[in-house]
Amino acid sequence: MNAHLEGAPVGPHLINGIPAHVLFVHVVVVLVPLTALCLILCAAWPSAMRRFGIALPILALVSLVSVPLTTQAGEWLERHVDSNALVRKHTELGDQLLPWAVALFVLATAVWWTYRRAAARTPEAVESTGRAVATVHLPLRVAAATLSLVIGVGAGIQVYRIGDSGAKAAWHDAYSVNPQQERD
Repeated sequence: MNAHLEGAPVGPHLINGIPAHVLFVHVVVVLVPLTALCLILCAAWPSAMRRFGIALPILALVSLVSVPLTTQAGEWLERHVDSNALVRKHTELGDQLLPWAVALFVLATAVWWTYRRAAARTPEAVESTGRAVATVHLPLRVAAATLSLVIGVGAGIQVYRIGDSGAKAAWHDAYSVNPQQERD
């Protein structure tokens, strides 16, 4: 792994000669929506939260860490490509993802912690299999599910907007609708 720092905070900028942003972005594109989906499921269905357990906040933490890492690598890349309105728009949108990732992490941790506390108390119900099930009061579950849905959908939309603008910035005027042999 090659790191070119040029006054930027420590972090990889090139990996095997390829801009790290181009590789890191795939982590964000997969993990942020996956975290949002898992959070929505866990907030809405206690059985999903019981299965996920600590994996939910860990997934949210990895998603959160991947955002500034990708953004930092993107800022390095921005200084090494021609600047135009498409690149500036992509950069601007990319800078707006961190608050969504923070919200996903905070809410995922809160949902996990709430269910964990409920499980530590006296179980209020028993599954058909005989396993004790801790329950969280319905109004709290509805609030968590609603907030998870809002934050999850918002984060997903923001990831889409960033990816769309990045694809436009990278690919505008870089391809032809006609195959190579027809252009010759």
